[in-house]
Amino acid sequence: MQKYILSKKNVITVISGLFIVLGFFSHFVLENVGLSEWSLIIASVFGIMPIAIQAFQAMKVKVISIDVLVSIAAIGALFIQNYEESAIVTFLFLFGHYLEHRTLNQTRSAIKELTEMAPESALKQMDNGEFEEVDVDDIDEGDILLVKTGAKVPVDGTVLTGEGHINEASITGEAVPVNKQADAEVFAGTILENGTIQIRADRVGEDTTFGKIIELVEEAQDSKSEAERFIDRFSKYYTPAVLVLAFIVWLVSQNAELAITILVLGCPGALVIGVPVSNVAGIGNGARNGVLLKGSEVIQDFSNVDTIVFDKTGTLTVGNPTVAATELYEKDSAETLGYLASVERESDHPLAKAVLNQIGETNFYPVEETEVVKGGGIVSSVAGHRVAVGNVALMEKENVTLSTKVQKDVKRFEQQGNSLVLTAVDGELKVLMGIRDQVRPGVKANLQELKDLGVKNLVVLSGDNQGTVDVVAGELGLTEAHGHMLPEDKSAYIGKLQQRGQIVAFVGDGVNDSPSLALADIGIAMGSGTDVAIETSDVVLMNSNFSNLPHALGLVKATANNMKQNIVIAIGVVLVLLTSVFFSEWMNMSIGMLVHEGSILVVIFNAMRLMKYKLKGRKEQKEVSAPAEKVKISSE
Repeated sequence: MQKYILSKKNVITVISGLFIVLGFFSHFVLENVGLSEWSLIIASVFGIMPIAIQAFQAMKVKVISIDVLVSIAAIGALFIQNYEESAIVTFLFLFGHYLEHRTLNQTRSAIKELTEMAPESALKQMDNGEFEEVDVDDIDEGDILLVKTGAKVPVDGTVLTGEGHINEASITGEAVPVNKQADAEVFAGTILENGTIQIRADRVGEDTTFGKIIELVEEAQDSKSEAERFIDRFSKYYTPAVLVLAFIVWLVSQNAELAITILVLGCPGALVIGVPVSNVAGIGNGARNGVLLKGSEVIQDFSNVDTIVFDKTGTLTVGNPTVAATELYEKDSAETLGYLASVERESDHPLAKAVLNQIGETNFYPVEETEVVKGGGIVSSVAGHRVAVGNVALMEKENVTLSTKVQKDVKRFEQQGNSLVLTAVDGELKVLMGIRDQVRPGVKANLQELKDLGVKNLVVLSGDNQGTVDVVAGELGLTEAHGHMLPEDKSAYIGKLQQRGQIVAFVGDGVNDSPSLALADIGIAMGSGTDVAIETSDVVLMNSNFSNLPHALGLVKATANNMKQNIVIAIGVVLVLLTSVFFSEWMNMSIGMLVHEGSILVVIFNAMRLMKYKLKGRKEQKEVSAPAEKVKISSE
């Protein structure tokens, strides 16, 4: 019976409202006092039922909720024959509850929109080679799927054939369609705006990026911050305190109506709802704009950050380095370049890929006895020769002599902002390459936005040489720049900053920098929806979009301020109402409940402003690529 009554709460609200209208109509138009009173009594009884049930359920778990206050107040009003007050108070409470849930659902629209974007079916290639429509739950990894124009991509996968433009707004927050060709990665929930493609399913169901995003946003919206937990504890003691106050007032004044009025006016409804609704709206805005915030606690901590530490490669830079300059220390270098390419194709490091792209077609040789030197490079046996490929430190370890000419070249390359790859064969230096990664387009303007938002220190930590790091730091106007840092050096440095009392956020790729991401007060991953990025960080910038970082910081600051505003509104309303009941003649239960419900809507609508938050004064920057220097051949 209790479940049935609670399930019909909206219907009961309507019935209660109709009987109240009938009561006032009978009193003022028909002048039938008896019918008016009975109408208001029936309205009160209907209104009290769901409220009293909720109060009883709360009392069973030893919680004195707002429903307890309203139930006692309404029943008390009936006993003192103030039928009008009891009817109006219960109706306003139920109607306010209805409006509250309706507006709260709007603030949760981000997760609702994401859920609606989830694909339900797909065209799967069957054993006979034909494509048939199947439920998305029937797709397994490795299946071949056909996606046509206007259709949703059903899984995370790789394009096998075809070409088209895909709208990835549901993943990255970026509405500009992205061209996809063979070997390109596609995400579930994105939309193929034109073209036809066949894809191989790599991740399905909840394992897709889209599924993880939905799970993340749901968890974030349901999580509680320290502020919310404080308000829960506050309400736990505040509500009994209001009961005690009302009882004391009744003992002193012997005025039951005044005591009941205090119960109504003391309801902390807006205070309870104010903080969570701000968090939900802020998280929803982030989800729409390619920023995943992992819960309310993250919002609080991130809003107080004063130092942001960046990894260089793939964070401040594009992460797609190219060879900018080369010095060859022998006239016939074809064989040496073949050795170098043979070693580098064994590695998946970005610098290795840059070297292979620069060398192009060459003869490859068998590679044996490969040794990876931590923080140095690689030493291998190639065609009977000892080949060392790495930085200056590795050359020193291998006892490779660097002539004055080479040392000058090394210094010049570093000053130009290049990462160095030196190649020695049998202890003799043969090749020096300078590899340069382009700074992300618009990153300088984004860093200025971070400064404008109150970030005092912008620090870059990199495993690259100090010269390269200094060039990037100088170009971007960073506070500090430190090179030659291993992952453990980075995390140790972050620990030092925290010991100085700084609140530190670390921005990295979510893979090599996982120790730093975990240690920092806020870990921010640059990741195109990768599993590692989503699981190891507090904030994820989808599609590695650096420009989302200032938006994220501005959003959490706006959310934190919004919470404070809602708390002030809620407490202010209660204080004004309780003061008015003692020092004015116009305050009563009905007006008090009306103001209370109005304050709940005010804090909700105030929070809903966050759903449209945008960082002001943003400018788009175009990437400018620097041409590579020509290869020079030196003789010693």
